[in-house]
Order: sequence, then structure tokens, then C-alpha cells
Amino acid sequence: MKNRLIGYAILFSFGVMACGPEKDKIDRDLSDIKDAKILQYAIEGKILYENYCGNCHQNEGTGLGKLIPPLKGSDYMKEDIGRTVAIIKNGLKGEILVNGQVYNQPMPANSNLTNMEIAQITTYIYNIWGNEEGIIDAKQVDQYLKEKN
Repeated sequence: MKNRLIGYAILFSFGVMACGPEKDKIDRDLSDIKDAKILQYAIEGKILYENYCGNCHQNEGTGLGKLIPPLKGSDYMKEDIGRTVAIIKNGLKGEILVNGQVYNQPMPANSNLTNMEIAQITTYIYNIWGNEEGIIDAKQVDQYLKEKN
């Protein structure tokens, strides 16, 4: 536990040093999160995001051209947190419209992710790249999944 907290402090420090006062709002990152609980979820979520989502959506959330939609600045993602939670867990097939662009690449389900892991990923993506939604906990994820299934 102590080593993990030290790791959080180091990661946070590097983020603070890398950020200047002129940083664009869309470039909000972990160093901009001041609440310790949100930051803890987001740090874990960043690791999970990079392992499960970053290959397609890219670690910077920019997507892959016209094939994979961006998450950074995504109107589709911002519209409905519950839908995002359900997509992470259950995948997605069919056309979607993101920032005026049609995407029709299936997203595989991540049914092996726990509600806590999905909470950490969603807390991460909803608190960087210009987003400030606060913590999305496992209880909320469970509720979203019940509503969307």
C-alpha cells in the first residue's frame, strides 16, 4: 500500500511538472485533478485504459482516423455516462455519430472487467481531456449496467 501511494505521488509530481499555466482546457490531465479520491480512481483507470482501450482509442484519446472514434472531445461520450459504461462492458455494434463523423467499427465487449475497474476507467476518461465529472464509483457502474441492459 505504501509503495502504491509513493507511486501515486511520483506520477502526480511528474504530471505537475509537465504542465504549464497556458495548458488548454481540452488537455486536462491527471495533474489537474485536485480531489484525492478522484485522483486515486483516475490513476488506476489510466493504467486500465491504456491496457484495454488505448490500443484502439489511443492513449491520448484521439481515436484512429475514421475507423475508431476519439474519446477526447467526444460529444457522444459526454452525452451519456451510463451508455459509455455499458459499451465498455458489453461492446458496441452498429453506426454511431461522434462529433459529426459516422463510425461503424464494432467494439468488443470487456466482460471480464469488474464494476470497480469500469468505475476507474470511466472516472479517468470523464476527468481528463476537458472533462470534470468527478468520481464514478462501482455502485454507479452497477446501476448504469442494470439500466442499460
